[in-house]
Formats: sequence, C-alpha cells, structure tokens
Amino acid sequence: MDRGTVGSANRGRLQVEVRTEGRSEVVCPAGELDHHTAELLSAPLDDAIERGRVRLVIDCSQLEFCDSTGLNVLLGARLKAEAGGGGVHLAGMLPVVARVFEITGADAVFTVHDSLEAALAD
Repeated sequence: MDRGTVGSANRGRLQVEVRTEGRSEVVCPAGELDHHTAELLSAPLDDAIERGRVRLVIDCSQLEFCDSTGLNVLLGARLKAEAGGGGVHLAGMLPVVARVFEITGADAVFTVHDSLEAALAD
C-alpha cells in the first residue's frame, strides 16, 4: 500500500505494504524512513494495533535508511503492541539500518530476526 508522502517534496521515498500471515501482521516498509515519511509507517502500524493485530513483524529487508523519527515510530508501536499483549519483531535488517539500532541500543528492546521466515516461525 503506497500512501504517498503527505506534505513532502520527496514523494515515493517510502512505500509500505501490509499483509496478514497467520497470527502476525507483516509490515514491509521499502525505501527511506525519516521525518518526511514516518507517518506512512505509523498509520498502518496504528491501524493494525487498533484492529487487535498486536503481533507485528516488520520486514526491514527493503528499508534503506532509518533516522531517529523512524526509530521513534517503531518504539511507539512496540509500546502499544506490548500493552495489547503482543510485540514488534524486526526481520532482515540491512547493515546500515541495523547499525542505527545498535548505536542507539534499540536492538536490545526489540526481538530481532535474521529473516522474515525466522520472525514468522518464532
């Protein structure tokens, strides 16, 4: 689902697809997650949680960049999902994105998997 980039000159820098696989809501952001595009990810995450889909698997294999705003979106989703009895699982992070999580210590608060398949099997 490509929602475009509202209020930004950087249209199309992030596309987000969402699908249900078993007990998981799989969210696939592709492109750059930053302050211009964060709403494109936060909206479907919030929607999933509101619908009771609180086991969120974020397939990061196509996420090329993530700044602090993007990190905050994921941290916020984690808190909401955990409050509902679920959690956020990150899968297939590219090294450049994994480094952001490592530097900030955020990798310690998420369940991180090497691949989407591993996240879905957990």
